[in-house]
Amino acid sequence: MGLLPEVGLAPLPGDLVRVENRLSGAVDAGDRFLAEVAGHLLGAGGKRLRPVLTLCATYAADGAERPASDRAITGAAAVELVHLGSLYHDDVIDEAETRRGVPSVNARWSNIVAILSGDYLLAQASSLAASLGADVAGLLADTIGELCRGQVLELQYLFDADRSVDTYLSAIEGKTAALFATACRIGGMVSDVSPDTLDALTQFGHHLGMCFQVVDDVLDVTASEAELGKPTGNDVHEGVYTLPVIYALRASDELRSLLGRRLDWPEVAKVVALVSAEEVNASMAVAREHAVKANEALNGAPQLDAVVRERLTGLVDGLVFRSS
Repeated sequence: MGLLPEVGLAPLPGDLVRVENRLSGAVDAGDRFLAEVAGHLLGAGGKRLRPVLTLCATYAADGAERPASDRAITGAAAVELVHLGSLYHDDVIDEAETRRGVPSVNARWSNIVAILSGDYLLAQASSLAASLGADVAGLLADTIGELCRGQVLELQYLFDADRSVDTYLSAIEGKTAALFATACRIGGMVSDVSPDTLDALTQFGHHLGMCFQVVDDVLDVTASEAELGKPTGNDVHEGVYTLPVIYALRASDELRSLLGRRLDWPEVAKVVALVSAEEVNASMAVAREHAVKANEALNGAPQLDAVVRERLTGLVDGLVFRSS
């Protein structure tokens, strides 16, 4: 979605080009049709936040002015391929018609094509990870498992007005925070940073991912369709009751009477209106807690380059402020 702040979290431009080239090579299948569908969202652009995190983690010890190693470029491409593959599957689950301003793969071709091409992207990610060694391959495999766990947990609570805060947080740990943490950890692993720095970068990524998803969910009920690139309240429409809605359910019998089924869009608008500023603020307090923990985690990274630290903390602050 949109609304990602411009906070100067930028790797060297040449490194981003190298990541794009590695991604293009990974989706360039021998079959022309498979290459087209696998590269569909890649060609539509995207923020590349996860590979940027990998690159910034690899700069932790070497500094922000030295080009990343080929291993870091490969790791950055691997985490983005996992993200892209998960988007293909998400669009099937959500019956989404667009993604990144273009028709989704399932809408343009079919659900079967989207599922298989998503699987192909995950396979290519695994292949890249394997080239970096068993430790990286194992980490990425575990992360893909966490993505699945988080998504399945979310599906278990679709249209459930009794969804708890704990199950919500557990779901986003899997479906979002796990890949953020892995993006950072791989960057540290391929750069042989110290164990303390590696763990600090991983914790930073985890808390950044939690903050990112909570803010995303707040924006779903506070931002306009033009800002979001999708209808306001889309999660409510899909039966995904996120943190601000969960909080609002505690205080509103009217809201509880509306939820528990698929709503039409006028009803969705009514639900969004019933989420008060108090519930939004309470949700943002959770995001800020993770923002603080993300920045605190960097204090445990003795090798972290000062410029990289500034960029990473700037990203955390920008994610919180993008909700205002």
